[in-house]
Amino acid sequence: MSEDASAWFDRLGLTEYEATALEELLTLGRTTAPNLAEATGIPKARIYGVLDSLSDRGFIKVIPGRPKEYQPKAPDEILDRAIENHRQDYQAFADAIEEFRPDFLAEFESRFEQASEDIRPAEELFHVVDVGEPSERETRRIYREADEQVWVVSKSFEYFDSVESSLADAVDRGVAVSVLMLDPAHLSTDPRDEPAIQRDIVERIQREYPSVEIRFSTEKLPFRGNVADPSMDYESGTAILVVEEEEVPNHMRQAAITENGAFVAGLKRYVDLIWDYESRSWDDVRGETSPGE
Repeated sequence: MSEDASAWFDRLGLTEYEATALEELLTLGRTTAPNLAEATGIPKARIYGVLDSLSDRGFIKVIPGRPKEYQPKAPDEILDRAIENHRQDYQAFADAIEEFRPDFLAEFESRFEQASEDIRPAEELFHVVDVGEPSERETRRIYREADEQVWVVSKSFEYFDSVESSLADAVDRGVAVSVLMLDPAHLSTDPRDEPAIQRDIVERIQREYPSVEIRFSTEKLPFRGNVADPSMDYESGTAILVVEEEEVPNHMRQAAITENGAFVAGLKRYVDLIWDYESRSWDDVRGETSPGE
C-alpha cells in the first residue's frame, strides 16, 4: 500500500486489516473471503469480521451465494458514505448531549457561578512600550486623563516639547503639577550639555506655567517617569517609569506602565520623601551655578 493510500484509508477510520482488504477489493473488483485472505495475508479467522465491518459501514456490498462474494462500492460512493457515517455519528452524539443537558446544567451551573464569584482575575502589574514616541504618547495620555495631580520625575525633562500641549491642558484644568529634576551636579555635559538644556526648560516652565512646582534631587534618581492621581487607599493612579540604565541607549529601552494602585502610591511616597528631604529649590541651584556661568 502506498503512503498516500495508507493516509487516505486512515482518514476513513479503517484499521490496517480493513484498509488492506478494501484496497485489494478495489483492485480485484469482486471475490470470496478465502481468496481475499489468500491475496492479502489477512488470517482466515479474521477475514469475515473485517468484511462484515466494511459492509456495515457501506463501503462494500455482499453478494449472496455459495460461497458469498464481496464487491467494493465505487470510490466516490465510499467517500460519500464515509461522510454520511460521520454525520450520523455526530448527530447521535449531539442527540445524546442534548438528552442530558438539563440535568447537567442543573447540577453544575450553580456551582460554576458560585466559584466564579469567588475568583478575582489577576491584575496585570505592568505592560511595556518602547522608549521614544510610544512612551511619550502614553505620557500625553496620562496628562490628559489626570484629575488632580501629576508628578514628573526626570533628569532634565528633555522631552518637554513633545508633551507640552497635554501638560498645558492639565494645568488649565486645575491639575497640580510638580516636577522633580536631577540636580545639575549629576548631569552630563558630554556629548550633550544637559545642564543648559535643563536650565532652558526650567525657565520656560516658570515663565509659561508658574503654578508648576520644581525641585532638584540632590541624589541620583533610580527611575524617571510620571505619576498621576495616586491614592493612599490604593484604589486608583497611573504611572509610567523607566529604570535608570545609563549604559543602555534610549532606543533599546522600554518604559513600564502600571495602573496598580498600591504600586502607584508607593512611587508617590518615594517621590514625596525625595521632595521633602533630598531636594532643593531652583533658587538654590541657580545661586550656585550663576557665578560660574
